[in-house]
Amino acid sequence: MLLATVRVGTFLGSKGLTSASGFFFRRDERLYLVSSRHVFIDEPSGHHPDRIEIELHPDADNLAESTGLSVLLYRDGLANWRQGQDDGGEIDVAVLEIEPAALPPAAALAAFTPEHLPAADDVIGLGEPVLITGFPLGFHDGLHHLPVVRQGAVASPYGWRFQGKGWFLTDARTHRGISGAPVVVRAPGRGALPWLLVGIHSSRLDMGDRDQVADESLGLNASWYPDIVMTLTEPAEEDAAAA
Repeated sequence: MLLATVRVGTFLGSKGLTSASGFFFRRDERLYLVSSRHVFIDEPSGHHPDRIEIELHPDADNLAESTGLSVLLYRDGLANWRQGQDDGGEIDVAVLEIEPAALPPAAALAAFTPEHLPAADDVIGLGEPVLITGFPLGFHDGLHHLPVVRQGAVASPYGWRFQGKGWFLTDARTHRGISGAPVVVRAPGRGALPWLLVGIHSSRLDMGDRDQVADESLGLNASWYPDIVMTLTEPAEEDAAAA
């Protein structure tokens, strides 16, 4: 799972803007980077990067070695990423396809696949322990270039749309920079990655009228349901026609 999660830096030209988290998702022969939509664009804050950089391990036998892969967010004025929405509005999840030829030949990486998504018989209960793997405030193992793991718990009924949105709540201590991180529960038998991908961390939630002195932060977070990833990685119409 540590090799499936990557640090994402956003840039406008050569100027660094923000740091976030993301993870790899493989569907058939295609590899995607999944992260929060607001990592790629955030209109309210005026966040408009034109490219991202992700950190990779080019040598599986030496994790202390790393290399950056720059990926353009726009081509011919159009967004390279895919985003979605449902009846509740926009979904803060986006996917960006990664060209295999751009990867180092011996890159050490792992990826979630459709088999890691919850099925009808997977029961995720209230209070279920979850792990959130990412780069809070950009913090990570700087020697081995690996993320850290935060512990949390499911804080709203899993499968219900909290407040009508396509998310559920987690109770976990999170920070800026962990947006786009995978939210997982242990699931032996899922192949090389023994984890169930139950959500995509988006943001912290708080009460707007909270007394900043008397009341602590809620410590709750919004995590989008991962089925949106299947929608966003559907082959384009021209690809389907060619097949």
